[in-house]
Amino acid sequence: MRSILSYIQHMARPEWIKTFFLAKTAPLTTPPHFREFPHLTGRECTHCFQCMMVCPAPGAIEIVRTEKPGEWKPVIHLGHCIRCGLCVEICPELVLDAGRVHTKNAQDGTYMQFQFHITVNPVTCMGCGSCTVACPVNKEIDPQLAAKGTSTSDEVIMRVYKGINTVFHEDKCTGCKTCEEQCPTRSILVARVLEPLQIEEES
Repeated sequence: MRSILSYIQHMARPEWIKTFFLAKTAPLTTPPHFREFPHLTGRECTHCFQCMMVCPAPGAIEIVRTEKPGEWKPVIHLGHCIRCGLCVEICPELVLDAGRVHTKNAQDGTYMQFQFHITVNPVTCMGCGSCTVACPVNKEIDPQLAAKGTSTSDEVIMRVYKGINTVFHEDKCTGCKTCEEQCPTRSILVARVLEPLQIEEES
């Protein structure tokens, strides 16, 4: 009984009543690293597809043609988007924005760039050339490759050289992974390498 009376006396104090009914919490502030869902800025999309290629979440973004002739725009599927902001950072035309990503990049003087890295396992690779023949970029560079299955050009992305599948120009790889799908021994791997770079100051 004494403890109940003690509680009632404590709760009857003006300070307690004032704190209970007029409690105020600090206003919520958005953390500087927070990234919202990407949204359009109104700038023209050149449908370079870099945002789609860099996106780690399958089905989160696609580039579609609008009803206006020659006009394209990115469409974000919110159910798949993980709000990493990579599509915003990689877009060269600033078509997308997500919070303060552009502002932060401008302050830091940084930008994102990605390329594809091709690795061939020399132990398991049989040198059959299936990957080099299937590669759509290879066939475009050297039509003879598609017709005869062999190539002597060093301008292709890769070809069998002295019995070993050799990579010559991985900088031309578009990351379609056709070579991976065609390899019978799973000896080739295409990885996407994303790196932040600093904008060089003009001297």
